[in-house]
Parts: sequence; structure tokens; C-alpha cells
Amino acid sequence: MKKFRTVSVLAAAAIVVTACTDAPKSTASAPTPSGSTPVYAQHISWRDCGNGFQCGSIHVPLDYAHPTGRLLTLPVIRLPAEGGQRRGSLVLNPGGPGGSGVEFARGSARSFGPDLRRNFDIVGFDPRGVGQSRPPVRCLTGKQLDKFFETDTSPTDQAQLNGLVDVSKMWADECKTRIPTLLPYVGTANAAHDMDVLRAALGDKGLTYYGASYGTYLGAYYAQEFPKHVRALVLDGAIDPKLGADEINIEQAKGFDTATRSFAADCVKTKDCPLGTGSTDAALDRLSQLFEQTRQKPLHNGLGDGRTVNNSMVELGVAAALYNKQTWPVLKLALRSAIDQNDGTTLLRLGDLLIERNKDGSYSNQTEANMAINCIDKPYDRDLAAWQNQADRAKKAAPLFGQFVVWGTLPCGYWPVQDNTKPVAFTANGAKPILVVGTTRDPATPYKWAQGLASQLKSGVLLSLDGDGHTAYLQGNPCITTAVDRYLVTGTPPRKNTMCR
Repeated sequence: MKKFRTVSVLAAAAIVVTACTDAPKSTASAPTPSGSTPVYAQHISWRDCGNGFQCGSIHVPLDYAHPTGRLLTLPVIRLPAEGGQRRGSLVLNPGGPGGSGVEFARGSARSFGPDLRRNFDIVGFDPRGVGQSRPPVRCLTGKQLDKFFETDTSPTDQAQLNGLVDVSKMWADECKTRIPTLLPYVGTANAAHDMDVLRAALGDKGLTYYGASYGTYLGAYYAQEFPKHVRALVLDGAIDPKLGADEINIEQAKGFDTATRSFAADCVKTKDCPLGTGSTDAALDRLSQLFEQTRQKPLHNGLGDGRTVNNSMVELGVAAALYNKQTWPVLKLALRSAIDQNDGTTLLRLGDLLIERNKDGSYSNQTEANMAINCIDKPYDRDLAAWQNQADRAKKAAPLFGQFVVWGTLPCGYWPVQDNTKPVAFTANGAKPILVVGTTRDPATPYKWAQGLASQLKSGVLLSLDGDGHTAYLQGNPCITTAVDRYLVTGTPPRKNTMCR
């Protein structure tokens, strides 16, 4: 789940903010479609779209309370099953929220094992508001997003806090102005209903699904609404649905601090560690010093695009590298350049990969969709004093990333459309076994969330990886791969609480 600074994969005033009276009401609790609505009768018209893939689209109601009203278009892609043993479709969601399932399928479909490829079409789709869906969430220019990410997320005076408030209000106001009709309907409640329409359009009696990060929330929401339509769901890098927005922020910040400690402990064992070769605590102190130093004196930007590599950009780059342990060597090089040469170019590039900023200064719509979906999925405080309190608590719990995560979600405090429904546990009564996968030192979705979701689901089964990085499947661990593949093909999960190493 990218939610920090709006992607905290990442997944972020002495003034009380009131809801906009002219904004449309949130439809987070969308009514369940009957199955007899026209959208359930559609079939996908597939066409070749290169490299063995076929592309098509489905249409879904903007508002499920009025299923014959305005429709949205969601693109769909599939890599057909090979070998004549087809059982159905394996639907993918890469998380975010805001990640393109179409692009994820293009990039990862052939990474799935031979048993899965023989038995299932590998299917990706762009959820409503995301990627090539129509219409998409588009609110800000590239320059406006640059300004948001450069804004100091560790305010120490009123002027800095005012800067955070200004860019956060700007984001909310621009979305209210540019996409007022779409904005109330982009939440996960509607996306889960869209996925049932997709299941029907694919011709599958039950949904077979792999969801990563935020994709676990989408999958769990689906199971809660459509338990009898579950065939096999893998929820990898889980989110705990019963947590409120402030709890999610603080726990995620703690996750990034835990992951940073793991990186530092590994780093100090090597002679070339830019954080020193002493204790892990000393290395973390050196990193904290870098964050503080760059608040006052930004690093050099070798990209020449005018952006300031300040503490917020440095923290973004470090956080991005924590998503995958294979990126740790790059992070070491980036920190070496920053500390020895005052050069933040590599850290800047790492951050750009996470927030999907292109070389020309444009962005994919992942970041904007991420904010829009997160802001509508949970109720957020409207009182800036409450945000300050949350940031203070987060800093105490997670000294490195606490404020960064909390203040990065401040636009949600000004969002024109919100759902005020209190978060609840998902039980998915009546569903077949659902496999929840957690990684013990996951930065973006802390392991305790996987434990929480697995315990809530009546048929939940927890599979764990004692390891680092965000999510476990597709990372090459044989224990995880074997267990997940067997479950997806046969529907039989591994023994509860299996721990892979």
C-alpha cells in the first residue's frame, strides 16, 4: 500500500476545516448490484495487443444506485492460458491504490509458474479512476505535484506548517474543480463491485485473484460483499480493514522505521557502508542527521530539472528503496553520493520510480488516483490540531518516517468528499479459504496487518515470510511460491501459520 506522501506505498491548521457544503456525498457503501443489471450481461470483445496479449474493456456504472445511468470504461488485458488445461482467469491487482493492473499484467504475467499459466488466463485491469480507465483521476500538473513532494514534511514553525496546508488545500480544491462528478465514486466499495462485473464478463463462476498491498483491501472488500463468488484469493502484503486512517499512518511509519533498521543492520556489516561500520543505532543516527541536514542545505540535483533535493525528497528516495531488498545496494550507492559528494541525484531517481514521475516532468495518474481513493476510503480529521497531534505521536513511535507519513496525507483533511463510516473488521462469512500473506519486515504494510486480516476472515489462512521488502510472492522464495501456486490451482491452502524463510 503506497500511502506516504500520497503513495504510502507510499502508499501523505490552527484552523478547523469543514466539509464543502456543495460537494456530492460519498458513495463508499455502494449498494450490491443484483446481477440482473445490464452490466452483468456484457461480454468482452478481445483483440490482439501484442506479445501474446489480448485487450478489451468492460463498462461499469458510475453509481451502482443507478446502474443504468452513466457508465465508466475499464481496460482489461489477458495472457491466455497455455496447454489446454484452462480453468478460468487469475485476476491481478498490483496495489497502490492507483497501480495499473494492465501494466502489471504486461510486466509480470510470464513470471507466474507453469501450473498457473496452464490453468488460467492471467488478467489485469485498471480500476475506476486509474491508468487508462475513462474518465481517469487527473487533478494536478507535473509542476504542482513537484511542489507537493518538495514541501517540507517535518514542519518546525508556523510558516512551514502553512506551506503544508497550502499545497494540501490546493490538491483538494483542484480535484473538486476538475473531476467533481467522478470524485465521490472512486473508492474501494465501488471498485469491488466492478470486480464482480469483471468476473462475470470473464465467464468465471468464482473469482480467482492475486492482490498485492492495497490489492489486499480490494480483495478483502470483494470477499466481504461477494463471499459466495470467491474461488481463491491471495492477499499479499495485507492491510487491516478495521484500522482507522490515523492508525494506518502511524503503523505504516513504524513499518518504514523497522525496514530502515533492517537495512542499516545489513549495511554496517560491509566495509563500504555509507552510514559507517559501527552499531546499527549509530548508522540510524547518521541517516537521521542526513535528513536534518538536507532540511537546511539541499543536495545537488544532477538531473537539472530545477527540483530541490531537500529532506522530503531524500526521505522519499530512501523509502522507495526499502520496498525491495534487491534495491538495497542502490540505496547504499545513493547514500554514499549524498553523504560524501552532496549529490542527491540517485535518491531523486529512486523517488521518481515510486511516484511514477517521468523524465519530462509528467506523472502517471497513479499518485493522483492514490490520493483520491485513500481520501474517500476512510474518514479523516478535519481539525489541523488533530493532525499535529497525530504527527507528534507518529514521530515518537517512528522517529525517521513518522512525520513524513502523516503530513503526506494532509490533503485528505481538506478533501471535498469523505466517507464517515467507521472502519469495521471484514469476516467474509461463507467464503472459501482465503490466503493472507505477510512479510515480517514489510515497510509499507506491517506484518501485524496480515495477522489482523487473517484472524478477522472466517476462512482466513496466514502464510508468512521471515524477510524484508514489500509483499512476498513473485520475490522468488520457493516456500512462498509453492504454497501460493498450489492454492491458486487447487483451492487448498497451506497449513495455517506456515512460516517461510
